[in-house]
Amino acid sequence: MKILTKYACATALTALGISGASADGNAIAAPDEVVVEGKVLYSNQVNALKLPTPIVDVPQSATITTILEMFERGFDAIGDIARYTPGINTSQGEGHRDAIVFRGVRSTADFFVDGVRDDVQYYRSLYNLDQVEVLRGPNSLLFGRGGTGGIINRVTKKAEIGTEFGSADMSFDSFSAMDLAVDYNIQTGTNSALRLNIHSDKLDGDRDFYDGDRFGFTPTLKLKLSPQTTLDLSYEYADHERFIDRGIPTGADGRPVEALADVVFGDEDINTTKLEAHIWRAGLTSDVSDTLKANLAVSYSDFDKLYRNLYVADYLPGTNEVVIDGYLDPTSRESLTISANVIKAWDNHTWLLGAEIVDTENKNHRYNTNWSATSDDQATFAVTRPMRFTTTSASDPVATNTATSLDFTSSLNNSTVTDIEVTSVYFQDQIDLSDNLIVTLGGRFDNFDITIDDIKNGGSRTQSLDEFGPRGGLVYKPDNNSSVYVSYSESFLPRSGEQFKEMDALEALEDPDVFENTEIGYKYDSENATFSIAYFELESTRYDKANINAEQTEERDLEVDGIEIAYAGKINDKLSLSATFSDLDGDNSGQKAREIPEQTFTIWAAYQASAKLNLGLGVTHQGESHISDGSTAILPDYERVDLSLNYAVRDDMVLQFHVENLTDEVYFPHAHSTHQVSVGEPLNAKLALYKKF
Repeated sequence: MKILTKYACATALTALGISGASADGNAIAAPDEVVVEGKVLYSNQVNALKLPTPIVDVPQSATITTILEMFERGFDAIGDIARYTPGINTSQGEGHRDAIVFRGVRSTADFFVDGVRDDVQYYRSLYNLDQVEVLRGPNSLLFGRGGTGGIINRVTKKAEIGTEFGSADMSFDSFSAMDLAVDYNIQTGTNSALRLNIHSDKLDGDRDFYDGDRFGFTPTLKLKLSPQTTLDLSYEYADHERFIDRGIPTGADGRPVEALADVVFGDEDINTTKLEAHIWRAGLTSDVSDTLKANLAVSYSDFDKLYRNLYVADYLPGTNEVVIDGYLDPTSRESLTISANVIKAWDNHTWLLGAEIVDTENKNHRYNTNWSATSDDQATFAVTRPMRFTTTSASDPVATNTATSLDFTSSLNNSTVTDIEVTSVYFQDQIDLSDNLIVTLGGRFDNFDITIDDIKNGGSRTQSLDEFGPRGGLVYKPDNNSSVYVSYSESFLPRSGEQFKEMDALEALEDPDVFENTEIGYKYDSENATFSIAYFELESTRYDKANINAEQTEERDLEVDGIEIAYAGKINDKLSLSATFSDLDGDNSGQKAREIPEQTFTIWAAYQASAKLNLGLGVTHQGESHISDGSTAILPDYERVDLSLNYAVRDDMVLQFHVENLTDEVYFPHAHSTHQVSVGEPLNAKLALYKKF
């Protein structure tokens, strides 16, 4: 592909004059060429779809957040992007991982990097990305298992041949958190280039004990093997450690106990998570002819993950006491993915044929807490700040005012070793029936074998699945800039769970969880504005936690329908605006479904005050939602205001000032269960300096 721009972080400097909306700038897309002016690579195309398909031609809801938007708004986490994306919201993730609710379906595994699955549970950094793509609705055709309500695909930075550039970005905030990122691209030969991305940050916040450190290092090498063939090689190293905060309990009225908002129900030394990851990737792209393109991607990853925590299992408002539970969970995972596809243009057809092989080994242990006073995984303690876990409370039903100690090694809950082998073949035909009518038909066949060995109790369980997931879409284009579409798609997930360690579910039922999505929508995409509106219905049958007893599982039927609206564009030469709106309704086996806000809307306005100064103001509203299916425990609605200022000190330097939660709102963005409700960050100011060299 030919790129007529330098789209590194320097793009953010030159783009200050066309701030904000992803519709800004001009982009011309053709099957074998992408020309970018004022925008980053693929900024109007969905890289995850493998075909060079502009968003306006995709019969599905899709949102792209570019490097420019992340830079200007001060985003540094997947959750920041989710906040401004319609149809999705965040879940707590037990304080140690990204967890997204796609159209009412909670997921910790539907994450991808350059179209390759990245399902280990951790908080993902953004330092080495060009853009983040959110596709909503089941996506089994291109992604196989999972993709139940949607997926998030991160498009990584690649080395660039024929140019040399570099940048550094440093920031610190009012909680003493610090961040440093370096990006440098060098020409290593006539047909090769090397790019280095390095990231280091120190985490801090207003919550007691909250701290952490993250380090990331990603070198990428690009080799032009021939005029038609390019090889991209990369290695990523991640070393993360942070405090785990599981949030606060709800009271008798079902709402978070705001009087306890400053209490951390964990231990400074116990509540911690650690991650070390090594990830190797290779991508080979060849333009075999003007009408035939071939791609090969190979990814190998080695993850070691540990999380250990205490959390509130129950709250006794009459005596202001809490029942504390916890666990220790070490996991190691090695995974190899080989994916290949060819794209062929033939008359009025564009064919996509692909195959994928996945081989994963996952080792997991789960140790319960064991309190010496109760000889159990739970004990009752009085609420104090900080919490003291040395003596049980006066009303503990088992041990009254008894000294207690804790260990995580004497009570092994489960231990499993899982082997997963997946062989997939998929196809898609995009048929241009006329200049303004496009039909997309396709499907994916997956042969899925999983074996779970029970190390604790002995024994083994095996599940073998042969599944076919269809996808179909019809797009009518009244003109080049707009489209009306209708689509249907399916996805499935084996009942061993997202992380493939659930012995009981695997033994109980052989059938997978099934997800179906029907959607109708309209899109408009011009030089200065984009607009989309979609109505969808999602139905699923899945093996999930029981409504009455969360320690048990049962077959559940989830139905979610809703409308999503998004706009991004220029109001005039100085003002750009992005806005989203979602109205979703969910029912799970006859009860109100969890984690689905009644309504959400966001607005981000960017004003070019002068040639050097750009101002941004964002407002997000999240409606009331149930913490669990049919429960009286709820997350109250809230509004949050964010502010950004970008000032070009000179051509190669930008000074940034960001304020999160400008009005210092007390809010509760998400939860994991009834008595684990996260407290939103108070007002936090961040100062950053970007320098190009």
